[in-house]
Amino acid sequence: MDTTDLAHGLFRILETGDPALAADVVHEDFRNREAAGAPPACATPGPAGVLASGAWMRAAFSDMRLPVLGTARNDAQVWVRLRMQGRHTGAFVRFHDGVLDQAIPPTGREIDVEQIHVLDLRDGKVIGHEAVRDDITMLGQLGVFPPAPATALRMLTWRVTGRATRAATQVTAQTAEAAALLPHRPAGSADRV
Repeated sequence: MDTTDLAHGLFRILETGDPALAADVVHEDFRNREAAGAPPACATPGPAGVLASGAWMRAAFSDMRLPVLGTARNDAQVWVRLRMQGRHTGAFVRFHDGVLDQAIPPTGREIDVEQIHVLDLRDGKVIGHEAVRDDITMLGQLGVFPPAPATALRMLTWRVTGRATRAATQVTAQTAEAAALLPHRPAGSADRV
């Protein structure tokens, strides 16, 4: 695959959860620098972490689409400008150091936000990821920032009743299951004959 195909492939994995495509596109030593706010499985190195990240986002946003608007590249990196689009139909659970930080109950609202992603390349695969996202706009589209009274009340109710914790437990399990579709092999553990 050329560098543009790799970039499109990575975002197709996030949209679909395709483990075969993940194995083709994502390097075993892949690291996602954006995994800090995601469930723990999303920080798993290699294709497994990408599968987990896709499961996390698809759990919150149905019909998630990541249309690529443009790319720029050199031999070691691809810069991707895209839109993240979908409908917020599941809890959007955010974490801090692997612990529940915030659970946004489903709002049914559409999101459509622009993002820039920087993909590091090695050995014909994606080995690193970081992003510049417009999270403030997305949170505004969800009614979280500035807080819409109804959304703030639902978030508080979810936290007090334990629904936020249950949602975090559920999405943590879903992402771990997605990561297990393609087990991580430690760096340097390539099969030897």
